[in-house]
Amino acid sequence: MLIAEGYPSLTKTVTRRWLVVAAVSVLVAVVVYLLAVHTTTGQLLENAALRGADQAGTGDQNAADEALGEITVYSLAVAVVAVAAIGLARRRVDLAIAAAGLIVAGQLITQALKRFVLPRPSLVPVDGPYVENSLPSGHTTIALTVLFAALLVVPYRWRGVAIFFVLSWAVGIGAYTVTAKWHRLSDTLAADAISLAVACVASWWLARRGMVRHHDGPRRIPRVIIVVFTVLAGLSFLALGVVLSGAPLAQQGLEATVRDDAYVIYLAAGSFASFGSIATALVFLATWRRLEIA
Repeated sequence: MLIAEGYPSLTKTVTRRWLVVAAVSVLVAVVVYLLAVHTTTGQLLENAALRGADQAGTGDQNAADEALGEITVYSLAVAVVAVAAIGLARRRVDLAIAAAGLIVAGQLITQALKRFVLPRPSLVPVDGPYVENSLPSGHTTIALTVLFAALLVVPYRWRGVAIFFVLSWAVGIGAYTVTAKWHRLSDTLAADAISLAVACVASWWLARRGMVRHHDGPRRIPRVIIVVFTVLAGLSFLALGVVLSGAPLAQQGLEATVRDDAYVIYLAAGSFASFGSIATALVFLATWRRLEIA
């Protein structure tokens, strides 16, 4: 193990931090899967959100299909090469490996879980695509891991720029998967958690190699403004989701809500998906607060 001279205590501290966040993220993914997939209530609500997506405007559906369609094997390869190139440009081979490996590992884990590991029991009477397992969302994992890889490889002074441009795209992808009916809300939330866990493991690996140090420079006001705005946006999405889902459930109960208010449940699912992506990004950013690649 390589330890940067003068930073042994820092390395130990940040290593523990990232391991804890990674473990909690895995636990969150498990809880999301159990509550959404292995309960009747979870399946009823998420199936209602999919039906509600049919009522979304044509413009919204076209935008969702177009945004998701741009994510292909080729565009994923370009993203991997791009973050690796930035790491190499900084003369950090380890950084290039961590950033590129983060994106690749996220997809390998997501696809393995979705295709071979996680079953979807039939708890409610449905047919067609609703019976297929789609947890976790591969597209959401791509969006979040690309964001996290970008935050890793860019210099400290450019993090605000990366957040501004990449986060809005990543949040949109998570919500679009629900609009396009490619995924359920739980698929996006599980993908958020898995992406965060993998990103924290990559950060832990970099810290173990002595590549992380404190940033002692001044705060950058534009980045602070971007973070504050992002926090407020996340809280707004959370509040909107709670109101949209909580009001009909409290007034008329589960059965009537999933039967008569599918569109409202869809809107709530989209809001929660956006909140999940924002919250995940903010947690990862918080683990790197005032830290940078040495």
